[in-house]
Amino acid sequence: MLRIEGMHVRYGTTHAVRGIDLSVAEGEAVALLGPNGAGKTSTLRAISRLAACTGSVLFEGRDLAKVAPEDVARLGLIQVPEGRHVFPDLTVHENLQIGTTPRRGRAEGFGFDDVYDLFPALVPLRDRLGFALSGGEQQMVAIGRALVAAPRLLLIDEPSLGLAPVVAEAVAQALVAVRARTALLVIEQNVHLAVRVCQRAAVMSGGRIVLEAPAGKLHDRDELLASYLGQTKTGTGV
Repeated sequence: MLRIEGMHVRYGTTHAVRGIDLSVAEGEAVALLGPNGAGKTSTLRAISRLAACTGSVLFEGRDLAKVAPEDVARLGLIQVPEGRHVFPDLTVHENLQIGTTPRRGRAEGFGFDDVYDLFPALVPLRDRLGFALSGGEQQMVAIGRALVAAPRLLLIDEPSLGLAPVVAEAVAQALVAVRARTALLVIEQNVHLAVRVCQRAAVMSGGRIVLEAPAGKLHDRDELLASYLGQTKTGTGV
């Protein structure tokens, strides 16, 4: 479904992503792990064409090099950015309605009722304005807004960041349910959440992928820590 080969992302003199290869198969959930500054968000932004990159990005066989970000979304490659970006002056339900814009007639995917089933905490908040929502409620709205766009592949940046444990658990449970219907690429620093949601993980450090493994094997914390430090030769290596 998604194949990245030799991706580089630079911001001036900063070389954020250094020649990575990464793939996501149809129906697969992949976690992209690593410390702050590892290049994870730059990778997602480059996939969505929100950041310039070199190398190739293929989505369902189509080269995205000259595709505008809005057209990438219309193809079904939908991103939930870090920071949620809920429209503050729109209600919960109006925020969800905005998400249908790139759906482009795709019948598959999630409807509004599906989102409220995944996040029952939003049901009594349908008419509440975005600025009055808690961080966890905003995250639920942001994910729900992406789901009603009928994603073929959903990119999610730090879904549990800054959330109370009980809210992070609700988000994790929802993503497990989403995984059964939609391919996922998830950036996450919470390893326990990542291995629950995803079947496979890639660990980034210093702009490179330094470890790839089935998610369950990342319970080996020593190996994970070594990969953060760039000391492992497993997977793609550095």
